[in-house]
Amino acid sequence: MSRPLLQLALDHTRLDAAQRDVALLQDHVDIIEAGTILCLCEGVNAVRALRAQCPEKIIVADWKVADAGETLAQQALGAGANWMTIIGAAPLATIEKGHAVAQAHHGDIQIELFGNWTFEDARDWYRVGVRQAIYHRGRDAQASGQQWGDADLARMKALSDIGLELSVTGGLTPEDLPLFKDINVKAFIAGRALSGAANPQQIARAFHQHIDAIWGEK
Repeated sequence: MSRPLLQLALDHTRLDAAQRDVALLQDHVDIIEAGTILCLCEGVNAVRALRAQCPEKIIVADWKVADAGETLAQQALGAGANWMTIIGAAPLATIEKGHAVAQAHHGDIQIELFGNWTFEDARDWYRVGVRQAIYHRGRDAQASGQQWGDADLARMKALSDIGLELSVTGGLTPEDLPLFKDINVKAFIAGRALSGAANPQQIARAFHQHIDAIWGEK
């Protein structure tokens, strides 16, 4: 398994606030995510602005697409995103069409594992060429006290065995990372843990130190 990357999720309601956090953290993370909330508030311009600010970084358009996969992938990747998210409940045709556009732009589609999905679905995604998924503990689940558990880890391991690389998100702290040592992790996604921290660069360093200790240094 390769060394996981660190992703900054920007779920701000204002682009200028997101860009201030990017200025502080872009040298300390591997991936910059234009989060769903940011994109709903600021539109595709959020992706364009982050690409201009971070020309060498992987940029994610976290659009959670449910339909019109081809059209929206053209918009996202045309604006400078490398990856775009599609919700797991989307029809396979939507995923296939979005994936084809992403591949034409040398990018990728990530499947957001919200709601009801099956391992048969995951095998279908893999069959049509998708190689990434996002295992998500949503903010509402966190607020209700839901913790990472053995059931989550077993599902992640099964998805890894299918061949999917997983980005993991949902109130993560550096101390959580050892839980995922046996999972094929593409990236750890941190939003408020970084952008809401008193010293966000120090927290980013702590994430990298834990990643290095578990998976090896860059």
